[in-house]
Amino acid sequence: MKIYRDHYFNKAKLENYPARSVYKLQEIEKQSRLLVPGAKVLDLGACPGSWTLFTAKRIGPQGRVLAIDLNPAGTEFPDNVTYLLGDMLDPGPDILEAFAAFGPFDVVISDMAPQTTGIKFTDQCRSLELCEAALSVARERLRPGGGFVVKIFQGPDAPAYLKGLREFFQKVRVAKPQSSRAESKEIFYVATGFTGAVASG
Repeated sequence: MKIYRDHYFNKAKLENYPARSVYKLQEIEKQSRLLVPGAKVLDLGACPGSWTLFTAKRIGPQGRVLAIDLNPAGTEFPDNVTYLLGDMLDPGPDILEAFAAFGPFDVVISDMAPQTTGIKFTDQCRSLELCEAALSVARERLRPGGGFVVKIFQGPDAPAYLKGLREFFQKVRVAKPQSSRAESKEIFYVATGFTGAVASG
């Protein structure tokens, strides 16, 4: 396992990404093709910036990334990125203003994760809370037909969250990228075709 982890860590350093997490999004994007040139993307839980850098490159100079995290990234971003500090469980007026200014978005991506305690149930509950916050923003700020990628810790509430996603998106798949550590409980839900509302009938 140590060799496996070092491979992605070293690859990230060589390719000038601040974290190995970039390869998870890269694998997801290979299958989903959400990040098209000119797209407007909201990146939640962006620190230290690997997903942001990859997204900015994919969407090109005509696209725009609004990246948000509790912590400063300490990463230099290209001109098509705006990075703001904020808490998605309690977004302040500057975040809400940015949503209005930059949205509606073509894609919302969330790599948000709680500070883990080592207590499985607690960590899963906190992960779910962040996923609910991400979905709430996606429902309000995605354009019709838009896409949503969210990280969740597997637990008893994950299937219900997945079922809820299917009420708002035409297609939802589960992704466990190869670059995720084998022992990690994280998975990603990749939702496309935002419908904007629960289907009637």
